[in-house]
Amino acid sequence: MKKVGVYSLDGQKVDEILLPNIFESPVRPDIIRRAFLAAMSKKFTPYGKSPIAGHTAVAWSVGKGYDIARIRRIDGFGKAAMAGNVVEGLRIRAPRPYKRLIRFINKKEKLRALESAIAAVSDHVLVQFRGHRIDGVREVPIVVVDDFEEIKKTKDVLNVLLSLGLSEELKRLKQGRRIRAGKGKRRGRRYKRKKGPLIIVSSSDKPIILAARNIEGVDVKPVDRLSILHLAPGGWPARLTIWTKSSISMIQELIEEKWKKLRRR
Repeated sequence: MKKVGVYSLDGQKVDEILLPNIFESPVRPDIIRRAFLAAMSKKFTPYGKSPIAGHTAVAWSVGKGYDIARIRRIDGFGKAAMAGNVVEGLRIRAPRPYKRLIRFINKKEKLRALESAIAAVSDHVLVQFRGHRIDGVREVPIVVVDDFEEIKKTKDVLNVLLSLGLSEELKRLKQGRRIRAGKGKRRGRRYKRKKGPLIIVSSSDKPIILAARNIEGVDVKPVDRLSILHLAPGGWPARLTIWTKSSISMIQELIEEKWKKLRRR
């Protein structure tokens, strides 16, 4: 089993712990990708044209001999209608509202993907390959003392991240924010952002959840609500993670409890 250091709020190593067995699970990018797509597809909304769209007009063709195109027109000689090449006509090859958008994955396979995503965060090479700048980080995953969860101010969280060697990572996140190209900028998604460290805490009532929410690219999640969407954004595993000492000791028990529930069915 791999040992990692526990760091204080000023970046000093104060203790060592053994990583739980889950961090030795095989890393399966294919399963992680499938689980990510299945989770993302639940956010899709079915859309398509109405079955009667373009068919509500009362139109017919008067036939040949009138020096006009033989296309259906309102009242015979009025505005063209009920065709794909006319104004307010039919929509050709329109999306169907009954198209299957949601993808499904087996429950055991989904849990196996979560295990694999957790194991990937302890691989220094994979974390660096994902794009994180961790030259100043001593080891991954980063484990800090439980006092980190009680921080109430954003500036104090930033100071801790800087003391852990994440200055280059925070700089990458700040420079990575850019305006989206296309119509999306007018539809509530103006900016594209980089994903940075994920802070994992022991419960959902910790002050750091509010203190760190305004730091660019940084997310905070309770250990019992972790998912593929948090550990592998975009379907790419090995996100840089910062665990508190209590949260990393809880993860093994939580995963084993999920396996027990699946086996009871």
